[in-house]
Amino acid sequence: MLQLIAILLVIWLVLTLIGIVFKGLIWLAVIGVILFVATALWGWWQKQKSS
Repeated sequence: MLQLIAILLVIWLVLTLIGIVFKGLIWLAVIGVILFVATALWGWWQKQKSS
């Protein structure tokens, strides 16, 4: 499960970087940041729940 979360975090980070590099894709950066934070919180919550 943690591998899936790590893969998703990398994907969201790449999308965010693409959105930042290309000025016309600021919306992609915003979506990437939102998804990154949501996935990180979800992963943290799952880890806390299993401990």
